[in-house]
Amino acid sequence: MTTLAQTPAASRPPVQSSSRPSVCIVCHKAYGALSGRGGHIGGVEWQASLLAKWLAQKHYEVTLLTWDEGGPSVEIIDGVRVIKIARQSAGLKGLRFFHKWTSLVKAMRQANCDVYYHHGAECVTGQMALWCASNGRPFVFYSANDTDCQANLPEFRTPWDRALYRCGLRRATVRITQTEAQRATLKKDFDLDSIVLRYPCYDPKRPGLPLSAPPSNRVLWIARVCRQKRPDRLLDLAERCPELEFDLVGPLYSDDYSQSVSQRARRMPNVTLHGPASRNQVPAFYMNAACLCCTSDYEGFPNTFLEAWSHGLPIISTFDPESLIEKKQLGIVVGNVTEMQAALQSLLKSPLLYRTLSQNAYSYFLENHTCEVVLPKYEDVFTSLSQK
Repeated sequence: MTTLAQTPAASRPPVQSSSRPSVCIVCHKAYGALSGRGGHIGGVEWQASLLAKWLAQKHYEVTLLTWDEGGPSVEIIDGVRVIKIARQSAGLKGLRFFHKWTSLVKAMRQANCDVYYHHGAECVTGQMALWCASNGRPFVFYSANDTDCQANLPEFRTPWDRALYRCGLRRATVRITQTEAQRATLKKDFDLDSIVLRYPCYDPKRPGLPLSAPPSNRVLWIARVCRQKRPDRLLDLAERCPELEFDLVGPLYSDDYSQSVSQRARRMPNVTLHGPASRNQVPAFYMNAACLCCTSDYEGFPNTFLEAWSHGLPIISTFDPESLIEKKQLGIVVGNVTEMQAALQSLLKSPLLYRTLSQNAYSYFLENHTCEVVLPKYEDVFTSLSQK
């Protein structure tokens, strides 16, 4: 009997090219990020689409596996072959998990690539790793959050999902972490090695950088409206700063926390609740903001930090990856709303401080996070695996 992980490989052998390995990226919700047509677009999805498009521009054969959100089962978008796995709601209740797994295996076989890549901790990590091990394909895993590297895996809801993820983590050919802190945690908690690669981000090439003064009195908050991100802290800040305007941007959910935040925000005269924004709309929020505000309890390495720094915006944040904001003076790190208020007032009232932080932020971005700096390092990983 053939198991899910042991499904025979596709009849066409992988292209064993020393310079241009074919790459399959699995990111179930990335169709909207790649196509620009609806769907969920979070940090992981944006990174998957960015990597896929960059590889395609470099003339790699790259395939992205996503949920079926309509249209043909296989599409070519900006040079990327998109294979639809299945509809997210497909399968009978009680058997849906196995239907999605078999659909994933089928799509991976159809992709038939030299290297397989997955970003973020899921049961899918284990499903992919098992198939790759059985079919002789290297598997690359990239963590998406500090919690992905912690032994207790607090973001997982079921023991089964947790076990599959651990299986995939241990079977990965290469593990990539976002920061040195994540690398150290993965080694300590799992005794597994990893390499550190930074997130890439497009350079908007905004004129007039670094900024000599705040372009407005608007404070930007952009993320998922959920408990982890603590947007309630932003609303507390807005109540203390009636002279400032606050833009709260991000998808809302039906749970009690998200709904309570949205109801409260709508009652506040200096808060604009925008809801989800398309990628075409996002740059305007940074262009019109004085700074980015992060209120999260924990993160990985937020895309919003890179986007803010690419626009020369300082960040006021309760979360500081590897103490980077503090060490490099890319913004101001705070511990509570009172400190956030003081930091915001200090930043907006001191032209010298604002200009210094803007210069630091933009310089750090250019040196460490542009696509031209970062993505060739991903390319090196894929190429080295295809040569083994």
